[in-house]
Parts: sequence; structure tokens; C-alpha cells
Amino acid sequence: MRLPVNHALPLAALIFLTSFPTSAKDIPAPPAVAGPAADYPLVVGDPFTVGTTTWTPADQLNYDAVGYASVGEGGGTGVSAAHKTLPLPSYAEVTSLDTGRTILVRITRRGPMTNDALTELSADAAAQLGLATGSHDAVRIRRVNPPEVERALLRSGATAPARMATPEGLLKVLRHKLADQSPLLPPPSTPPTMPKGPPAALPAAALSATPPPPSSSEPKNPPKPVVVATQAPKPARTPMPEPKPAPKTTESPPPTGSQVVQVGMFSVEANARKVAKQLGTQATQSGKFWRVRMGPFANGAQAAAALEKARAAGYSDARIQRAD
Repeated sequence: MRLPVNHALPLAALIFLTSFPTSAKDIPAPPAVAGPAADYPLVVGDPFTVGTTTWTPADQLNYDAVGYASVGEGGGTGVSAAHKTLPLPSYAEVTSLDTGRTILVRITRRGPMTNDALTELSADAAAQLGLATGSHDAVRIRRVNPPEVERALLRSGATAPARMATPEGLLKVLRHKLADQSPLLPPPSTPPTMPKGPPAALPAAALSATPPPPSSSEPKNPPKPVVVATQAPKPARTPMPEPKPAPKTTESPPPTGSQVVQVGMFSVEANARKVAKQLGTQATQSGKFWRVRMGPFANGAQAAAALEKARAAGYSDARIQRAD
């Protein structure tokens, strides 16, 4: 008995086999990463040497340094920059020490491969900062954690809103800092810390005032002196002056101004009060959270000085805002 032959099976098998790629060129490329996931993971990298200097990349959150920015032709796309040690990608505020103008850039590549420049700005970043192509300008670079809206703008090649201009008083401090450091090695600056160590030694005068130990020739139990009680004469009574009324004090009005420094929002009251005590300000409740603010301040120079104090204490996300 002959079984029926299904002639459609070989054709189906041929179609099934030809549906798979036959080489690596036929394998489709994975979709490009977009959105917030494009900022992760952060790439730090290994140490590398430029000339005789070794640079060690590190994920330093409070990075704040002054140096020089070079502007290369075609060096990166969008509002981006190159840096020797900051993670890739990361975000930083770049301030011109000549004009005080400050912009937000995205660190996307290593460089520049010279020791006399701290960063290399793309053409778009240099244009927003007001620097000419091929120039070598003094700048400040401070790592920040911007909101996702601004991150998305820089990832797409657009420009994030410019920051508040740095006041002239702070610019003078930054220029002195740049002039005092080595021009070839612009190291990162960290918030100042109080020196730790043993307490100061007593002065020589205090040491000389210490009584010497008793001599072996002195008796161990000297005789006690005899004290004769005498009655002291009573002093003459003098009329007490009438108390003068205390001068009236007027309470100083609370500070007024249009600008405050927003240090942070805390869900735990104890943490907020601890930060407020450290910065010499107060914590106020705002809904379910506790808000720590400095101010208000009457002008931008006072607000900028308070902002620098908060950032020097380690609160790098502090911002200047308008008072409520």
C-alpha cells in the first residue's frame, strides 16, 4: 500500500530556512538608546597620560575647578564639551571668567589632549558662551545635576536656558584662584574642610606657672596653721541708687528682598533643621516637605554669595529663586 506524498512540505521547509539571516550583515542593528536611558551607564574609564601628566577619571559629584577652555573647529556636536576626568556623559555649568556668562553643557568625550586646557567646547557651546573659535579663555567648570527637561534639550542638540550671570565679586575670587594655581595642572577644588588635629599646646607661660612637685626634704604632713577668728567691721550703709528704666529696644524688621537661595527640600524634619542650622538659616514646612532657604536678599550679589556658601558646604543643587 503506497502512502500519499505531500509535495508541499519541501517548499514550506525552504521558505522556513530562507527566513533566517545567512550572514552577520543580515542581522538588524539594535535600536538606538534614547530618552533618560541615554545618560546611563556613566563611563569613567582608566587613567591616561598627556605628556608627563597622568589624569585619573573619577565620578566626583562636587567637582568645581577653574582653568582654560579651548574652542576647536568641529570638536563635538551640539552644546557639548570634552573633559579629562568627569564621567561620560555628565553635565556641567561653564562660566566665562571675563563676562560672567554661564551655560549648561553635556560632557560627551575625553580631552583636550593638552595640559594647558581644562576643557574643549564645541562650536555651539562656544557660541552660546560668547567665545570665538580658536580662542583660549579662562572658565569655571562646576558639575551639576540638571532637570530632565534640560538634559533632553542637550541630548537632542538644542540649547538649554542660560544661567544667571555670575556677579563681579565672585568673578574676582575665581580669577585670583586661577592665577594662584599651576597653569599646567588645573586640579578640582573641593569644599573647604576644617583642619583636624590635636588641641594646641599650652604656652610656655602657662607651663612655667605650674607648681613644682614637692621636694623629698619637705615634711609629708606639715602642721596646720592656727586660724584666729576676728569680726570684721560692718561697712556703713550707703543709699542704693534708684534703678534707671531700661532703654526701649526696637526689634529690627525681618529681612526683605526679591531673591532667595533654595538649598533643598526634605521629607524628614530633623534632616532639614540640621542643614538649616549648619547654614545659619531656618527650615519651614511646605506641604508634606520641609524647605531650607537662605534669605531673602535685596540684590543679586548677596544672593550669589549665599549660593556660594551653600555649594561650598556640599549642597551643589542649591539655586537662586525669586522670593514667594
